[in-house]
Amino acid sequence: MKLISIVSPCYNEEGNVEQLYRRTRETLARFPQYRYEHIFIDNASKDKTVEILRGLAATDPNVKVIVNARNFGHIRSPHHALLTAEGDAVGVLLSDLQDPPELIGEMIEEWERGTPIVVGIKNTSDEAGLMYGIRTLYYRTVAMLTNIRVLEHFHGFGLYDRKVMEIVRTRYRDPYPYFRGIIAEIGLPYKAVYYNQKRRERGITKNNFYTLYDIAMLGITNLSKVPLRLVTFLGFVLAVLSALTGFGYLVAKLVLWNSFTIGIAPVVVGLFFFGSVQLVALGVIGEYVGSIHTMVQNRPLVIEKERINFEASDDETARR
Repeated sequence: MKLISIVSPCYNEEGNVEQLYRRTRETLARFPQYRYEHIFIDNASKDKTVEILRGLAATDPNVKVIVNARNFGHIRSPHHALLTAEGDAVGVLLSDLQDPPELIGEMIEEWERGTPIVVGIKNTSDEAGLMYGIRTLYYRTVAMLTNIRVLEHFHGFGLYDRKVMEIVRTRYRDPYPYFRGIIAEIGLPYKAVYYNQKRRERGITKNNFYTLYDIAMLGITNLSKVPLRLVTFLGFVLAVLSALTGFGYLVAKLVLWNSFTIGIAPVVVGLFFFGSVQLVALGVIGEYVGSIHTMVQNRPLVIEKERINFEASDDETARR
C-alpha cells in the first residue's frame, strides 16, 4: 500500500491541533487503499500543544510527532518535517485551520491522475481586503523580478509526489529554504485547487511584521538578482544626473556671476537624497550578503528534542 504523508507545523496551537487531526483523519478515511502518517512538528510550544499531541499519538500510531529543542522559526521547522516524511505523496497542511483539511482529498484524487504537484491557492480570503491586496501586489512584484512563474497566493499548502520531494531533498540543500519558491523553480506540471481562506478561529496568528518581511525578502533574494542590478543601474543614473546638475550650476554661475546665488539648500537636499539612496542600496546588498552568510554557515534546519511514534515505522521499513 502506498503511503500518504501529511506534515503540519505547529507552535502554540493547543486550540487547533486536535480538530486538525480529526478532520484530516476523516478525510483520509475516504482513501482506504492508502496508508497514511500525520507528522506534527512542534516548534517548542509554550502551551499544551505537545501534551495534546502526545495523547493523540498514544491512541493513533498514524500520528507522529517531532518536538524541536527550541523555536527554529517558521521557515526551517516545516522544511525539516517535509524532508523527514517518507510518503509516496507528501502534503503540507498548516495547523491554524485556515486551510481546509478536506481539500487534501481533492488533492489526492488529482495526484492519482498523475499530477506530481497539486497546490492549494486561495482565490478569496476572509482577511482584510487591504492585506489581501498587499499580498497580491507582492506576488506580482516578485513575478516581474524573475523569469520563474510564481504562483499567486500559494504558501505551501499542497500535495507533492515522491519524485518532487526527492528533488527537494537531494538538489536543494538550503539551510534556510523558500519552499514555495523551490516548487515554482522545479517547473514540473502542477494543478491548482482553489479555495477560500478562512479567518483564524482559535489562538492568535504567529505572523508579525518581521516574519512577513522575512518571507517577502526570502522570496525576492532566492528567486531574483534584479534588485542588485537595479541598485547598480540606479547608482549609474544618479551619478550622471549629479554630474549634469553640477555642470548646470557651474554654467549658471559663470554666466550670471553677480545675480546667481547657489546657497546651501541644493547641497543639503542632495546630501540627504543621496544618503538615503546609499542606505537603500546597502540594505538590498545586505539582504543578499545575509543569504550568502546563511548558506556558508550550513547549520542544520532544526535540532530535535524528541520523536514520538517514529520507531514503529522505522521497524516496518527495516522489515521491508
